[in-house]
Amino acid sequence: MSKTLLTVGTRKGAFILESVDRRDWTLRGPYCEGWPVYHAIYDEPTGSIYAAAASEWHGSTIWRSSDLGETWEQSSEGLTYGDEDGRKISKASTLARAGDRLLVGVEAPGIFESRDNGQTWSLLSTLSGQHGSEAWDDPANQPPGHLGISGFVTDAGDSDKFFAVVQGIGAFETEDGGSSWVPRNKGLRRDWPADYEDVGFCVHKLVRSSSPDRMYQQNHVGMHRSDDGGKSWTEITEGLPGDFGFAAAVHPHDTETFYVVPVDGGHGRTMHDGKATVWRTRDAGSSWAPMRAGLPQEDAHLGVLRQGMTIDKHDVPGVYFGTSTGQVYASADEGETWTEIASYLPSISSVDVAIVG
Repeated sequence: MSKTLLTVGTRKGAFILESVDRRDWTLRGPYCEGWPVYHAIYDEPTGSIYAAAASEWHGSTIWRSSDLGETWEQSSEGLTYGDEDGRKISKASTLARAGDRLLVGVEAPGIFESRDNGQTWSLLSTLSGQHGSEAWDDPANQPPGHLGISGFVTDAGDSDKFFAVVQGIGAFETEDGGSSWVPRNKGLRRDWPADYEDVGFCVHKLVRSSSPDRMYQQNHVGMHRSDDGGKSWTEITEGLPGDFGFAAAVHPHDTETFYVVPVDGGHGRTMHDGKATVWRTRDAGSSWAPMRAGLPQEDAHLGVLRQGMTIDKHDVPGVYFGTSTGQVYASADEGETWTEIASYLPSISSVDVAIVG
C-alpha cells in the first residue's frame, strides 16, 4: 500500500510525517542529530532521503537515509571551495535531482554535484562571469541568513537543462549541464536601482507546471507567470493582499492552478491581518481566491519560507505548508479545507512530499 511521505526540514533537525489516507498522520524525528536542516527531500530514483544542513559550529553537510529515516549518515567530502579560495561555504541550502546527478546549492553562491548518491561532491558551477557575479563572489557579501543558491527547477525530460536561483540576483537557466548560463528575468519588476538590466531581481520561489513552458514564481515584488519556459514573465499579483511572499506550489495536473502564501513584506513577514491563508488561482493568475477553511483566522501571525510549501501528485492533489512557528498544515482536497497535522516543531525551513510504495 502506498503512503504519502512528508520530509520536514527545521532549525533543529529533520522530521518525517507519513499517512496512508492523508487524514491520519504519524510523526517521526528529529533526525540529523538536531542540525539545522534547510531543505529535506525524498529522492525517488534512489528511495533515499537527503537533507541539506549547516551548523555554525560544524559547517555544512548532506545527511542521507536509505531506509526512510531509520538510519542516517552524512558526507561533506568535496563540499568546499578549497583553502586557496577566499569564498567559504556557510550553508548548504537546497537540493534537487537532475538525471544521475544530485545537486546542492550553497552560500557563497555555487552549485555542487554528486554522482554517487551523496557520498562525495564536486563543484559544478559558481555561475562566474554573469552580471553581478563579482559582487556575490566577494566574501564580504555573505550576510547572515543568505542562502546563495536558493532553489532549483529541473526538467524531467532533459537532465542537462535546469534553472538555478541566486538569492537577490535572479533566475538563470543552463541547457548544457551547468557549463553555461542565461539570465531568465525578462519582465520581472523591481523597486530598487540595479546596475544591470538582466539581473538584480529577487526571485523567492520558482516552479514549473506539468507543461514545461508554463512556469510561475513568487517574487520579492509580485507573483509572475511565464508561458515560454521562463524566457519572459508577466505579473499576476492583482487580487492578492500584497506583492511579497516566499512559498508557492503549482498543481501537478492543471497548468492554470497555482498556490501562493503572501506575507507582510516588512520586518514581520507573517500572513496578512493575522489570518492564515493560502491563495489559489484557477485561471493562471487572472483571479485569486483565499483558501482558509480549517486555518486559524485570529491572531495567527505565521510565516512560511520559500521551501515551506509543496503539493503531491495524487489524482486530487494534497497541498502542505510548514510555518516559522512549527505547525504543518495539510489539505487533501486541493486547498479547500485544511488540518493541522503537526504542532510545536522547531521553526520549519522546508516541506517536501512524495508518494512512496
